[in-house]
Amino acid sequence: MTQNKPYLMALDQGTTSSRAIIFDKKGKIVSVAQKDFKQYFPQSGWVEHDPQEIWTSQSSVMIESLVNKGIGADQIAGIGITNQRETTIVWDRKTGKAIYKAIVWQDRRTAAFCNELKEKGHSELIASKTGLIIDAYFSATKIRWILNNVEGARARAEAGELAFGTVDSWLVWNLTTGKNHITDITNASRTMLYNIHSQEWDQELLDLFEIPSSLLPEVKSCSEVYCETAGDVLRVKIPIAGIAGDQQAALFGQLCTKPGMAKTTYGTGCFLVMNTGKEAVRSKNQLLTTVAWKIGDEINYALEGSVFIGGAAIQWLRDGIGLLGNANESEKLAMSLKDNDGVYFVPALAGLGAPHWDQDARGAFFGITRGTTIAHMTRAALEAIAYQVYDVLKAMEKDCGKPTQELRVDGGATANNFLMQFQADLLGCEIKRPQIIETTAIGAAFLAGLAVGFWESREEIQSLWTADRSFTPEMDSEHREKLIHFWHKAVDRSKNWVESDK
Repeated sequence: MTQNKPYLMALDQGTTSSRAIIFDKKGKIVSVAQKDFKQYFPQSGWVEHDPQEIWTSQSSVMIESLVNKGIGADQIAGIGITNQRETTIVWDRKTGKAIYKAIVWQDRRTAAFCNELKEKGHSELIASKTGLIIDAYFSATKIRWILNNVEGARARAEAGELAFGTVDSWLVWNLTTGKNHITDITNASRTMLYNIHSQEWDQELLDLFEIPSSLLPEVKSCSEVYCETAGDVLRVKIPIAGIAGDQQAALFGQLCTKPGMAKTTYGTGCFLVMNTGKEAVRSKNQLLTTVAWKIGDEINYALEGSVFIGGAAIQWLRDGIGLLGNANESEKLAMSLKDNDGVYFVPALAGLGAPHWDQDARGAFFGITRGTTIAHMTRAALEAIAYQVYDVLKAMEKDCGKPTQELRVDGGATANNFLMQFQADLLGCEIKRPQIIETTAIGAAFLAGLAVGFWESREEIQSLWTADRSFTPEMDSEHREKLIHFWHKAVDRSKNWVESDK
């Protein structure tokens, strides 16, 4: 039945907005609906979302994407879900209401506890089981914080009354009106509680973080028919058939299906992921080993480097300090200058991610003079995105032992041609931007489509990827090395700024 239905829907639940995108058999976008939701910053370093607003925004754009193009819900063959990873929600199993706001992946409130874990020598245990570095970024310390700081939460968790989930679990729970409490293996692999080798929740880690196993969702593959939407959600029962965390979905959406293929997503953060095939490569350069996807019984692993502040740097210039009227101005301002005039920006607004992993670093501009303008600061912010990707890719090349020939890119910021050209210049390799830059959403659609027979095979979807534009390096090596030297000088001076968290 599903093969005869003409469309697939992807739910792309991101850090700043919820989107629903409808695709046809050729992988073309038929309809898009998007809704922003509020960001909460209750204290310095804290970032929260309202879980109910996540759900209401996501459910409303589902309906809007259908209504906009006159598509009936009964024409949707399946739903794929992709989501902001690590963001942590704990809710009441009976009422379905969250007991606290969602603690977002960017949140740093558990940094001091993470430092304690490192000092007590737990780094190797966690890295060997999860492939992760101890950091407030991941879900485990966020769950622990909620259980320890919300009145009665720990006792209720131990009594089996509460459920934990990353955003994918929260959406499925609501889509099925509480009938299904599941996650997929990619989201599970980002909790710091999941053993990526034995493919199970790890009791030793649960004990370390004092988290009852009754909280946890059942872990599924990335491409299977998990369940159907409840009839009162869209008035039609639609199979939910694909789930992957946003970066893994983007890797699949870019069809980086062979070992050595890599992509970078330029979103709120920047995430560089390289497929390493069936081997879980242990990084020696501060990168993460993670699950790329699991389809059937076949699992693929990946190396990942996470940059916490990517496009969010431009958002901060616009909303935080009012230097920009809109994000699109940034390209024109950057290109109005012949160079950066020695101005550098380290966007450590939530600490530094890979390969530095300094949660005590803070953001700073360097090289400011009386001649510095808004254009210089904007250009420095755009260049900082590319510098951070450069640092991650070079660490990845060291782990893999070979240079990168091609990098596939996606995400909203790839529309900025200045940024893409500067990135190619820094890396010294070709940058390929696909025609459909919504690769996170299409990755979720591909996974769901394979499960319901919308597409017959991975070979069929390979033919759907086409490049929109390629960027080739134009900068001479001497100038490149000078820029990178001063970037690293600026990064070093931003590190270890916060002392009170220790």
